[in-house]
Amino acid sequence: MAKHKKQFGVWMDSRNAIVVGRQDIDEGDFVILDHVKHEGVDSNSSENTANNQEITLTHKFFKEILANAQNMDEVHVTGTGQIQEQFIHFMADTAQYKNVVSTESTSNKMSDEAFVEYISEYFN
Repeated sequence: MAKHKKQFGVWMDSRNAIVVGRQDIDEGDFVILDHVKHEGVDSNSSENTANNQEITLTHKFFKEILANAQNMDEVHVTGTGQIQEQFIHFMADTAQYKNVVSTESTSNKMSDEAFVEYISEYFN
C-alpha cells in the first residue's frame, strides 16, 4: 500500500487562517483543524517598533498555523493578499518545513464547509 501523504490546506488573509487536514493525519476526510487569529499591532507604537512587532506577530501567527500541521508533506495555501506568499517563504526558511511541497492560489473568504470541500477537491 502506498504511503499516504500528510496533506493540509490553509486559507488565510492578514488577520485569520483556517487550517484543514485529514481526520486521521494521512487518511480520511478533510476536516477543520483550527482557526488561527493574527493579533495585529498595538497602534500606539512608533513606526519602527510597530514594524518589528508586526514581523514578530506575523511569525507567531505562522507558527500557530504550522503547529496544526506537524510533519506535513504537502500544503495548499490560498486566500487574499500577499500573506500566503510570506507564509510559504517562512516555511522555506524553516528547516522542518523546507521540503514541504507547497502550492498557492488566490481565493475569496469561504465558509468552513466550502473550504473543506475546496481542499478535498484540490487533493483528489
